[in-house]
Amino acid sequence: MQISIGNDHAGTLYKEKIVEYLKIKGCKIINHGTDSEDSVDYPDFIHPVAKDVEEKKSNFGIIICGSGNGANMTANKHQGIRSALCWNNEIVELSRQHNNANILSIPARFVSVQQALKFVDLFLETPFEGGRHERRVNKIACA
Repeated sequence: MQISIGNDHAGTLYKEKIVEYLKIKGCKIINHGTDSEDSVDYPDFIHPVAKDVEEKKSNFGIIICGSGNGANMTANKHQGIRSALCWNNEIVELSRQHNNANILSIPARFVSVQQALKFVDLFLETPFEGGRHERRVNKIACA
């Protein structure tokens, strides 16, 4: 499985831990995030993740910023993206089951690294249920 990951300065530590964890699980990683805690503009690091997922260069994306909001809004500007801002396990699971999310947005200032690692597992392991949810997901894109 190939995962693209991007982060701003608030998500650097989280990205490092997630990348380390995913490599142990055998995933290939494309790192578009900053490796510094110096202030940066999150869209510069999130658009490349969304583009990778949209163009099917990666199976999924993981994006991280302080609140998760800016990263999530940026990713969702791409037509083929369904990015989900997740702050607890149930929302992570529902984002996959009901919304077929293809990018996980993590709010680094509101969850622990351990929670974020659990979110990654749940996101990658939870299947889309399809059925009535597929009809709704197919109505999300504007174009």
